[in-house]
Amino acid sequence: MNEIEQAILRKVKLWIFHAEEDLRLAEHGLKLKSACPYRLIAYHAQQCAEKYLKAYLVHQKVDFPYTHNISILLELCVEHVNWPEEIKNAEELTPYAITTRYPGEYEVVTKENTQKAIQIAKFVRSVVRASLILEGVNIEDQG
Repeated sequence: MNEIEQAILRKVKLWIFHAEEDLRLAEHGLKLKSACPYRLIAYHAQQCAEKYLKAYLVHQKVDFPYTHNISILLELCVEHVNWPEEIKNAEELTPYAITTRYPGEYEVVTKENTQKAIQIAKFVRSVVRASLILEGVNIEDQG
C-alpha cells in the first residue's frame, strides 16, 4: 500500500471512529431516566449515518461538500455502489442535524422518533461497513 492509500485509509478509519462515538453517545443517551434530550440523541444518530457515508466517499476518493444533507451524500455514493436506495430512509435523519440543535421552530422529537433514528443509523452503519469490508478495508483495526 502506497502513502496515498495509507492516508486515505487513515481518514476512512477516522470518520468511522467519530461515527462510532456518535452512535455510542446516542445509545447511551436513551438510558437517561429523566430529562432525556431526545432531540440531541437524534442528532447524534444523524451524525453517525452522515459520517459513515462520508467515510465511504473518502474511500472512493470522492470530494463531498460540507453538508449534513444525507440525500446529497447518497447521490454521491450511487455512482459507486448500488446500496443507496436500500438506505434511502436515512434521508429522514437530515432535519436532526440542524433544526433540532438550535432554538426556533421545529417539531418535538419523541422517544419513538429517537429510537427510529438510532435504528436507521445502525442500518446505514451495517450497510456501509459491509461494503467497505467487501472492498478490502480492515475497519476493525481502528489504530
